[in-house]
Amino acid sequence: MKFEKLNWTREPADHAIQPSRIEITTTPHTDLWQRTYYHFRNDNAPVLQMETEEKYFSFIVKTDFSGAHQRFDQCGIVMYLDSENWLKASVEYENESYQHLGSVVTNHGYSDWATTAISAEVREMWYRFSRREDDYCVECSQDGKQFSQMRICHMLEGAGKISFGIYACSPEDSSFTAIFTDMQITECAWKAHDGQQPD
Repeated sequence: MKFEKLNWTREPADHAIQPSRIEITTTPHTDLWQRTYYHFRNDNAPVLQMETEEKYFSFIVKTDFSGAHQRFDQCGIVMYLDSENWLKASVEYENESYQHLGSVVTNHGYSDWATTAISAEVREMWYRFSRREDDYCVECSQDGKQFSQMRICHMLEGAGKISFGIYACSPEDSSFTAIFTDMQITECAWKAHDGQQPD
């Protein structure tokens, strides 16, 4: 994947882009969230992504969050359209025992958060983000080979040109360096449904 196609939305103060590796050092009190439950709006996390009008593709990346140590430290994939329409998937550190593997979908200014608890010993995770028109699938893997579905979602503003890529942030008073490698774009790995036909 050619990194020169990537552009910053909120460039972080400390980052490094190398031929096969990207590092983002988070700034404290950075996050992406809109309204739901917490009733606050956070829209200041650094995002590095590229634009496409391609309707069918998959994006894969490996994340290393070994440095995460404070509640909600996170890094992963993102599709950031604007402040009120985006999705992200990541592992969010919780404590020395467990962390949250999860995803957030934000449509028209309201976020959700779907999670499952995993061991705090997990320090790397692969993600695969796939598009089929304005529907999206997010998967994860610990070895980059066998992927498991995290969620399927519809993006209300996701039918045309989109932007997608990576992000990292530290919502509390923390900072860590997130490492992204093995990025690639492939044909859509999320195949057409072969069961019940559309209405």
